[in-house]
Amino acid sequence: MVTKKHLSRRTFLHGVGATIALPYLDAMTPAFASAAKPVTRAAFVYTANGIIMKDWTPTETGNNFDLSKTLSPLRNFQDQTVVISGLDHKNGEALGDGPGDHARAGASWLTGAHPKKTRGADIRNGQSIDQAIAQQIGQTTPLPSLEIGLQDVRMVGGCDSGYSCAYSNTISWSSPTTPLPYETNPRRVFERLFGDGETTDPKARAMQLKQNRSLLDFVLQDTQRLAPKLGAADRSKLSDYLDSVREVERRIQNVEQREAAELPALDRPEGIPPSFEDHLKIMSDLIAIAFQADLTRVVTFMFSREGGNRAYPSIGVPDAHHGLSHHQNDPVRMARLQSIDQYHVEMFSYLLGKLRDSADDTGSILENSVVLYGSSLSDSNAHLHNNLPTVIVGGASGKLKGGRHLRVPDGTPMTNMLLSIADGLDVPLKKFGDSSGHLSDII
Repeated sequence: MVTKKHLSRRTFLHGVGATIALPYLDAMTPAFASAAKPVTRAAFVYTANGIIMKDWTPTETGNNFDLSKTLSPLRNFQDQTVVISGLDHKNGEALGDGPGDHARAGASWLTGAHPKKTRGADIRNGQSIDQAIAQQIGQTTPLPSLEIGLQDVRMVGGCDSGYSCAYSNTISWSSPTTPLPYETNPRRVFERLFGDGETTDPKARAMQLKQNRSLLDFVLQDTQRLAPKLGAADRSKLSDYLDSVREVERRIQNVEQREAAELPALDRPEGIPPSFEDHLKIMSDLIAIAFQADLTRVVTFMFSREGGNRAYPSIGVPDAHHGLSHHQNDPVRMARLQSIDQYHVEMFSYLLGKLRDSADDTGSILENSVVLYGSSLSDSNAHLHNNLPTVIVGGASGKLKGGRHLRVPDGTPMTNMLLSIADGLDVPLKKFGDSSGHLSDII
């Protein structure tokens, strides 16, 4: 006789004004169930202002290649990494519109479209691939997609030579006229994931804030409801998962306490928390938790916006990023820009590590994901939109073979690769943007 109790995959812990989605547990597998079909997720991670390509591009192609200097932080993920050279975004070029390459770069990266040159409300671009995918696979999750960034989120006004800030400050478009602003505040991301409980009663929310207790404290009692249904392995998984959520919340609270104590009554500075690395790591932790709990399957993450002028004194680069990108082939300035490039890849590897160390019912989250990293400018000094720096990491649930450097024919639209990524998520599209076909060597 089979007596195994079964929990729904959509099992939650509830408390006053709080809800915690659970990761996969063994008790969520029905008796006599066949092998679970992997759930594939997609993350699109953007670094702006171009790249020093000579230090990015591996010298060898094929399976036996050495990672370049800039890509060296990916050494622990090389067997899951595909480096692609030769992809272009023709629609990022001027095409008669004059200056504005940074705006066109951000706008075209996931759309393959040529944005309308305007600073007004009549913006027009194209739907981005993340949203095309989310329309198909995001309807079964609480959040169809999640947009995260670390810099300016203005969607109005001009940011680059007559182009709206909307083009520079997001890579996600739900339609040609609807840019999706990203969230920069970890607290608000956390609350989107976990803070929308069964009640919106302001008194309940106020009580939660007044008591200054962890969100988990409000739902922990509800774990007693699950106890009879969980074996020892599940109890351990649940404990580890809740510990991860609590740790992220603790770090957010620490940042908020420091800001309350140290900052004057001014507008919140760009980059919350003040440290770029801390900010990025908290956001990366939240992405891993969101994927593990199946709260969303599609994420876009902007490390930096096009034209952004963040400095990086922690790695010995006090110069503004955008300013350095116009290096005029000066060796000193190029070396500093390469340091930023490599540092961003190092931070990208942190996100990959969090995904690798998180698991669902069929294995590692990274093995069941497609994670695209790159920029929509190659040589930033010349504002080139060809031979774009592009890396894909993950397993795509067994569909993506890593450990390769592919060089595609010059002029191949990047949208061909985006079509193949969609294929890997079981979202077949015949055409996207300016695509001319699928990039069959990817997935």
